[in-house]
Amino acid sequence: MPTTPAHDGPGSTRFPAAVDIALHDAGWQPGRWDIQQAEHWADTLRTHASPAGHRHTVFPAAVEAWAEFGGLRIAGPGPGRHIAPTPFVIDPLLGLHLARTLGDLGRALDTEIAPLGQEQLPDTKATRGTAHPQATLAIDTEGRVYSLDHTGDWYLGPDLDQALGTLILGTRPSRLTVSAD
Repeated sequence: MPTTPAHDGPGSTRFPAAVDIALHDAGWQPGRWDIQQAEHWADTLRTHASPAGHRHTVFPAAVEAWAEFGGLRIAGPGPGRHIAPTPFVIDPLLGLHLARTLGDLGRALDTEIAPLGQEQLPDTKATRGTAHPQATLAIDTEGRVYSLDHTGDWYLGPDLDQALGTLILGTRPSRLTVSAD
């Protein structure tokens, strides 16, 4: 069963208008739920081990995110509020070889982390459909979403709906830092 935030009332939507439009343009609609694809991804991740033996964890928040949004390629509607939105795809297998990296982040945050997808910049000089990976998207057991790139690790939101808004609207994410206790 998908975990969907409650609506505010009749006629209200789950997402801000620009996010809703970008999701619909990517093929999402309310009630979208491909559990067979999500279970395929879960099985693939569970059985994969890195050469050093690192394995992915799979948990309900990740499977639910994959079932509802998996396979979507999403682009922001414009220049962004704070930063330029980067197109992204929800496909956990793009993080297949990052079990150790995601495991390390999970230990640092005292949670488990699963791959969610990837931010990608289109290659304007190559054939259509080619993209350059920019960041790995990940989700934890509570549904919080993160982006990992060459500059650091970023917190995109407390749930997937908020994270989608951050990515699509170009809202500045929070950088994860080590606190001195």
